[in-house]
Amino acid sequence: MTRKLKLSRDAGELSGVGALVGVTELVRAESDLPTVLSLIARTVSEVLGFGTVVLNLYRREWDDFCVATVHGDKDVQQALAGSTYGWEAWTPLLDERFLRGGAYFIKHGEFDWEGHVGDRYVPDREIGDHPEAWNPDDEVFVPLYGPGDELLGILSIGDPASGLRPSDEELGLLVGFAHYAAQALAAAQAAIIRERHRGALEELMHVSSGLTRTLSTDAILQSVCNGIANALGYQKVCADLLADDGVTLVTRAAAGWADTDRLLEQNLSLTEIGALFDPEYELAGCFLVPNDVARERLAATQVIYESELNGRGPHAWNHHWLVIPLRGPLEEVIGVIWVDEPEDRLLPSEERLQALRIFANQAASALTLAAQFEQMRYLANHDPLTQLPNRRAFMRELEHGVADAVESHAPLALVVLDLDGLKELNDRHGHAGGDDCLLRIGRLLRTELRPHDQAFRIGGDEFAILLPRTTLAGAEEVTARLVDWLERSGRSSILRVEASFGIAVKESAEETPDHLLRRADEAMYRTKHERKLVRASS
Repeated sequence: MTRKLKLSRDAGELSGVGALVGVTELVRAESDLPTVLSLIARTVSEVLGFGTVVLNLYRREWDDFCVATVHGDKDVQQALAGSTYGWEAWTPLLDERFLRGGAYFIKHGEFDWEGHVGDRYVPDREIGDHPEAWNPDDEVFVPLYGPGDELLGILSIGDPASGLRPSDEELGLLVGFAHYAAQALAAAQAAIIRERHRGALEELMHVSSGLTRTLSTDAILQSVCNGIANALGYQKVCADLLADDGVTLVTRAAAGWADTDRLLEQNLSLTEIGALFDPEYELAGCFLVPNDVARERLAATQVIYESELNGRGPHAWNHHWLVIPLRGPLEEVIGVIWVDEPEDRLLPSEERLQALRIFANQAASALTLAAQFEQMRYLANHDPLTQLPNRRAFMRELEHGVADAVESHAPLALVVLDLDGLKELNDRHGHAGGDDCLLRIGRLLRTELRPHDQAFRIGGDEFAILLPRTTLAGAEEVTARLVDWLERSGRSSILRVEASFGIAVKESAEETPDHLLRRADEAMYRTKHERKLVRASS
């Protein structure tokens, strides 16, 4: 600061404050932090008349201070740029004995720098004859406090253009400038957060629009994992779904993992992981659990990965566990999303967790929709009682089977069976008895046939069996085995039922699926008629 500025302090203060207010307004929409810091340092230098301005930025992820900007000659830039200082370096410097009007002014000889931790640069400058001449060993530090008195950084200045040490009045002006500099810095950091949050919401909208078109479970989960990684800055994301046993969590999609990673190969237990779902560690529907707490609650088999992008201090990620439950229509847990390795090494803010929860909600809703779609598609091709494919599926597979037989010149056998006496069974035992009988037939056909054979329920009491590459003799062996099972089953159950079988084997390349089915039906009705004649004669 020049003495001329000191003599006209009111005008200078007005001009300086106006400049920093202008900088503050300029950076409100600026998300490039280095640009903002450079603007602040240059403005402080030009308005207050200091040749050197250093901005030590507080790093939440490391709980330390890093020299982010150096405004001055090349020597000081080379000596200090990128230097870091822990609290142990700053605590003795920000001592009340050096405090003057909100600034910490340490004059030459007032502090023993020998034991100081961290880089320091003392330029080679001539010292004037004035009693208040600036000494290159002098230091002036001004803390930059943001909203809520949060320490954002520390401003260090030197090389006053006047060659004199600043007076109390000038230090007061410097502190006032620092207040506006802190506002500018806070505005820039807030702009970065807003930009990141806006990007997350845009990615969420993009992912959500895609989910409505994707009805594949794995595709849905993969899209959500990629969206979380891209939008929220997590290098590791995976989604597990609950297996049919209601306990095992199986990884179905992941972002940032190699295919051979242990996490993707080893299943977890929902019963075990449920110990993390503690309201004490819940925020925005996510569970953020400290590593020591998680290790106490989980078995060693559940610990299959440890974070690498950790930091230090109260704001830093440090092997934390972050899990978001996926819930079904009845609020039951159907799976979980895991996130790890935050690129900024910081614990997530509430806004970040809210975005995670929204991603999880979108995934759960899409999974429910996909399950409903799968159910509708399944029912369109399956009998809901026996779970066997229905007549629609049968006609499609019959056409395929006939076409394959023609192409491969291989035999194809079709068996049609009709249950005898199902109506009488319903009359005696009610429809529940009839349904039970149909269920037993369905289980029989699913378990007693060869893997490549196919069974269908094509009517109320009528079933069909496609036997690829099977001759008439082979089809007769299959029907004999089924008849034997029905007889044995009937001896042990009051719900006794018999069946009439009809067999047709594709005879020529010109035979159509409809013709093959008609021949099998006719054979079945002949068998049924013959059985009635036998009973009548006996």
